[in-house]
Amino acid sequence: MNKIFGLLTACLFGATALQAADNNHVILISIDGLRPEFYKEASWPTTHIRQALKQGSYADGVTGVFPTVTYPSHTAMITGVKPLKHGIYYNTPPEPLGVTGKWNWFYDSIRVPTLFTAAKAQGLSTASFFWPVSVGMPADYTVPEYWYLPKAKGEKRDMKHALSDMAYPKGFFQELEDNAIGKVDEIDFDGDFLSMDDLTTKMACYTIRKYKPNFLTLHLVTVDHFQHEQGRNGDKVQASLAAVDHAIMQLMEAVEKAGIKEHTTFIITGDHGFVDIHTSINPNVWLAQAGLYDPKHPENWKAYFHASGASAFLLLKDKKDTKTLKMVNELLAKLPEDQKKLFAIKDRTNLDQVGASGESFLALAPVKGYTFGNSAEGDVLKKAKGGTHGFYPDFKEIQTGFMAFGYGIRPGVVIPEMSLTDVAPIIAKLLHIPFPSAEGKIPANLLIVE
Repeated sequence: MNKIFGLLTACLFGATALQAADNNHVILISIDGLRPEFYKEASWPTTHIRQALKQGSYADGVTGVFPTVTYPSHTAMITGVKPLKHGIYYNTPPEPLGVTGKWNWFYDSIRVPTLFTAAKAQGLSTASFFWPVSVGMPADYTVPEYWYLPKAKGEKRDMKHALSDMAYPKGFFQELEDNAIGKVDEIDFDGDFLSMDDLTTKMACYTIRKYKPNFLTLHLVTVDHFQHEQGRNGDKVQASLAAVDHAIMQLMEAVEKAGIKEHTTFIITGDHGFVDIHTSINPNVWLAQAGLYDPKHPENWKAYFHASGASAFLLLKDKKDTKTLKMVNELLAKLPEDQKKLFAIKDRTNLDQVGASGESFLALAPVKGYTFGNSAEGDVLKKAKGGTHGFYPDFKEIQTGFMAFGYGIRPGVVIPEMSLTDVAPIIAKLLHIPFPSAEGKIPANLLIVE
């Protein structure tokens, strides 16, 4: 069926472009929590990456979307637009009636075309491993980021069976167990262990060698996990980064073994940087004190702050409830100065300008060192530790990185700053696929393809 789409497209865009696309391959690797210093400074254990970059190019920094969290960011990478347009506003849906643990897992929530739909229209083959918002995506081979929620208190999530059930095509996860990763247990997909990235890398390597997809995405998660746990400079951050560096080398070798090195481009990027934190701010406590949210009877809520990473977004039960919105604004204006100085208020005009959540009436963006939480009980300020992201993307530490090498990449280019939405048009150009919906731009002099 994909080839039929490709032949039809060839009639419109020319057979030459289609043939060129058939020969090209792009491997998009997202290192969750990637910071530019990881590849720019020799003190970090990224030997293989820095060696590859001797023949490639990189960015000094990549400005993310707001909030700077995983799911909106990854969707921006494959759509070329910001959350306001692509529709994935946060990692998790707002749940004023009580947090269940659900995430925005499902591909049909994306409101705009993606690189996967564009590639399919050109008859190209695609694959994806642990990519956010990928359950049900139109890829030829998929192991999505997904897990079953605990059925009872005290139980843990079940990721292995969820991945097996949701992998595509049917039986693909069993094929991977038989030929790539061996028999695995649930604990092997526990983010506390480096095995998680190792398994998804082996899945991708096997798929590259056997199926040679034109476009493959891979999401590596442990660097993010350990920065949350230990902050920016923990020893486990170093260990996870070394493991990721090894994974990149494995993928490069898989491409070479598959015989497609000459026409393969590697793009390595991330979704956000990281900031060390010490205090959590809980604005729903303010709403509870004002009678706008009752944690004992949440069904009666009028206003609710949904924390997404470090920032918080205001929702109203009745979107036309101007009285409640006025009360919230007055509440924020009357806060003590020692609390008001801890965050900036981003109104709807500002959210529109940066392409953020279309359902929020305003957002609270904290200063460095602080984060927001969902709690409506206890103290407004609570101790926190480790690191986080989700901050407004206007300072260096929250920027992520970008590297590219291989086919079509001009070596030695240093991009001072680019946007996360620029990733999609770069890939579309490399694969010779039309992608007019993307709003990002290809950085000057990066590519040497026609």
